[in-house]
Amino acid sequence: MTPDRMPPSHSPHHLPVSRRQLLATLGSGFGLLGLAGALQGAGKLNVPAGAGNTAASNGLHFPAKAKRVIFLCMNGGPSHVDTFDPKPVLRKYAGKQPSDTLFLKNKGNGFLPSPFHFFRKGENGVPVSELLPGIGSCIDDICVLRSMHTDVPNHEPGLLMMHSGHLQPVRPSFGSWLLYGLGNENANLPGYVVLRPGPQIVVGPRLWSQGFLPAKFQGTSVLTTDMAVDKLIGNIKNPHVSPSDQREQLALLHALNRKHQKQRQNDQQLDAEIQAMELAFGMQTQAAEAFDISREPARVREAYGKTDFSNSCLLARRLVERGVRCVQVYYVRDHSWAPFQPWDAHRDNDNMHRELCADADRATAALLSDLKLRGLLDDTLVVWGGEFGRTPYSELSEKKKKGYGPGRDHHHSGFSMFLAGGGVRGGIGYGETDELGMNAVENPVHVHDLHATMLHLMGIDHEKLTYHYSGRDFRLTDVHGHVLHDIIA
Repeated sequence: MTPDRMPPSHSPHHLPVSRRQLLATLGSGFGLLGLAGALQGAGKLNVPAGAGNTAASNGLHFPAKAKRVIFLCMNGGPSHVDTFDPKPVLRKYAGKQPSDTLFLKNKGNGFLPSPFHFFRKGENGVPVSELLPGIGSCIDDICVLRSMHTDVPNHEPGLLMMHSGHLQPVRPSFGSWLLYGLGNENANLPGYVVLRPGPQIVVGPRLWSQGFLPAKFQGTSVLTTDMAVDKLIGNIKNPHVSPSDQREQLALLHALNRKHQKQRQNDQQLDAEIQAMELAFGMQTQAAEAFDISREPARVREAYGKTDFSNSCLLARRLVERGVRCVQVYYVRDHSWAPFQPWDAHRDNDNMHRELCADADRATAALLSDLKLRGLLDDTLVVWGGEFGRTPYSELSEKKKKGYGPGRDHHHSGFSMFLAGGGVRGGIGYGETDELGMNAVENPVHVHDLHATMLHLMGIDHEKLTYHYSGRDFRLTDVHGHVLHDIIA
């Protein structure tokens, strides 16, 4: 019997439905994403014996300062010398070629000074570009990491490293590690949500993949191009079965599964499917409210702005407010020449940064202020930055890019990011690049160090959060990583 011909479940006279039919009618659309993820991981959901220590199973390794993370990913790579790392000496060397053998020579017009003024903000006078007045106003809650470095100056491996601590797409993302270690605070919402205002992101789902972890730790991706709730989470409601009938069906299916499970002890795949069904039903009651930013007062929506990124930032706040453990927000700009990695300013760097910073600054500042006003910033860690930075020298001359100013190339040996809230010391800059902004020279911070510090703030020892796979214990930081104790409040 096909689902559309099934007798109404509230009828006392119809024949008992099969387990297959219950699965077919239990829910649909967004609510079954968790189940789909569980089924996708068939054969990979069994945690091997000695799977390592997790904070959820053994308690936190030490008191947590943060409960949740929002990662604002400026995909493409913002220029550090135009945002948080002023380099006035560049004016002296303008037009001269880099002598460092690590960098290609004769790439363009040589060193390129920033045209933007920097102002000292906050009680400690942290320098911030004129392009970021909103973020500057929040600087007392921000720690600027001016000495970031990573391994490769290419987008795909750079993004993979920033998200998973590995250059190749085989490892779990940090959001999956957090969910694996800490669990979810809200049983009716996914614990790990990815907001992307466009169907294409460089690398794509690998950036929020659970890798070899059980499938239930995978990020749930949501397109935010259209913020109407029925577009964000289409088919969240079952049009044929009432919530009360669904609850009865779920209870029956749960009983059948438990009976089935008694014959198959420690079947974690079945456990994952049961949890996914509960989540699917719970989301039908809470997801529509959580994802509906139209419920926000007009003054709040006005503070964030009306762009794709601002809407995603506002939605991120609503999600962490309701217990979502990790939210990733990707910056996408449709009318940019590189819409899926908009900070990739290979040409016209100055004008591109004027436009991008105006949007990102307003929404980021609104998010930080909103979290603080609601008492959420103290235990919410906000991470802002790209996969790397941009060169202090120009990439191509104006003659080769007619109609555009010079651009900046990818730069991995020294760039800036910032952390806010979540137990981080605010109002400080940490680390330095050299006088030209070429290399991190003081307190260099590798991506592994960033991840180790993020986990530490969440109460997790990065060396103890492990998962046994393919004959060895894996962790987010691999065999690297040092906690940045100097930036912790």
